[in-house]
Amino acid sequence: MSRLGKKPITIPEKVKAEFKNGILEISGANGKLSQLIDERINVKIENSTVTLEQKAESKEANMMQGLMRGLVCNMIEGVTSGYKKELELDGLGFKAVISGKQITLTVGYSHTVTLDIPEGIKVVTGMTQDKIPTLTISGADKQKVGAFAAQVRAVKPPEPYKGFGIKYVGEKIIRKAGKAAAGSKK
Repeated sequence: MSRLGKKPITIPEKVKAEFKNGILEISGANGKLSQLIDERINVKIENSTVTLEQKAESKEANMMQGLMRGLVCNMIEGVTSGYKKELELDGLGFKAVISGKQITLTVGYSHTVTLDIPEGIKVVTGMTQDKIPTLTISGADKQKVGAFAAQVRAVKPPEPYKGFGIKYVGEKIIRKAGKAAAGSKK
């Protein structure tokens, strides 16, 4: 049933794949990632390809085959080129300061917000051409990069009236009219 799950995954040069005790380990230039493979799936590594096969035909094994293939593809891309999320801190006086393994955000509250940077994640601050502070979150693990970017965005999500807050670069914020526009409809 899962046509994509049956498709073999090519391993690029300088990337090593190893499967033992139900754990698949992929190592490359950007680091080493490991994934627990579901017990309904069998992994074969031969001739620089990884093939995922179902041990027994079932609906759940079919779903797991496609999921595991997607996770393995993400791991291979992560150790070769890595993943990156960019955030904008749009607001008056908004800024981010990185000190050691912590990031301190000043985003319009009466206090600063301090977050611990997870292991394997690199955070860099910068500025756009319009002098808006930015954060670039990068790493080899797609799940960790996306989860930490969402955690940072959740500190001050963009509000719908003026668009102030922490947002992804290129994210469209649907704006509301506001009370001046609502009162002029007489």
